[in-house]
Amino acid sequence: MEFGVVLQTDPPARKVVETMRRAEGEGFRYGWTFDSHVLWQEPFVIYSQVLAATSELKVGPMVTNPGTRDWSVTASLFATLNDMFGNRTVCGIGRGDSARRVIGQQPVSLATMSEAMHVIKGLAEGREVMLHGAPISIPWVRDGKLEIWMAAYGPKALALVGQQADGFILQTADPDIARWTVGSVQAAARAAGRDPGEITICVAAPAYVGTDLGHQRDQLRWFGGMVGNHVADLVARYGEGGAVPHELTDYIKGREGYDYAHHGRAGHPSTDFVPDAIVDRFCLLGPAAAHIDRLRELAGIGVDQFAVYLMHDQPGETLAAYGREVIPALA
Repeated sequence: MEFGVVLQTDPPARKVVETMRRAEGEGFRYGWTFDSHVLWQEPFVIYSQVLAATSELKVGPMVTNPGTRDWSVTASLFATLNDMFGNRTVCGIGRGDSARRVIGQQPVSLATMSEAMHVIKGLAEGREVMLHGAPISIPWVRDGKLEIWMAAYGPKALALVGQQADGFILQTADPDIARWTVGSVQAAARAAGRDPGEITICVAAPAYVGTDLGHQRDQLRWFGGMVGNHVADLVARYGEGGAVPHELTDYIKGREGYDYAHHGRAGHPSTDFVPDAIVDRFCLLGPAAAHIDRLRELAGIGVDQFAVYLMHDQPGETLAAYGREVIPALA
């Protein structure tokens, strides 16, 4: 299993760069960031500095979306970084939550997602594609490579991952949900004539190494609220008795709203509806040994990478504990 770290691009940007540099030294191989250009600083500017400060770390958004930048701009950003630093980027992409809703727009459709993934990957890898009704290519791309990893929860989105994406991002560390989602992606890949083993499986969730479970839960409750945004969309589409497992849908019944001003932050005031049991299932808490046990279970399901959200009050300590105990145990 490989490991990534997920950060928000809060100012000062140099702190993000330094944390990524330290993460590489601890054995992390991927450096991810949120991509919500109003709530945080523009990540692609910062990626250039991260890549310059590291030697092998791969970077990318977790996740960008097709609605806030023209697809040719997104492709050119990735292609430029790859040309400068040797194909060390990954495009994590989703339909858009905070980045879209903060500016008064809704998540994009899956049809738009599919077309955007085709165009962005094609342009970044030097191929000609159709965009806005015209053939277009980026003439200076040489030996470009860009993997597209799609974040998804619902049945139709999971099917699209299996049909088209290079990787799957699941934002919860619940093994039961991982079994259902990974199985759905792999089944869709087989139905499309693809080898399921060629799709990288990435689980992303907060991790906090320590012994005070009550404090850890309070620090990580925000994640259940963030996931709840996507679950609420699924319930609106499929209903409570639809194709989505109850492990995802049951806990949002007490959800009354969501304040994006506190998105992804410990102490989020809109996440009181998230019970302790969901925090325990969606996140990794407790001593390092408990993290290792959960990660071994996820690896058995087919997970290739665990990406650690570090939005709590002990990020440095957790980063060090992973480098010292967790990553060597799963390498």
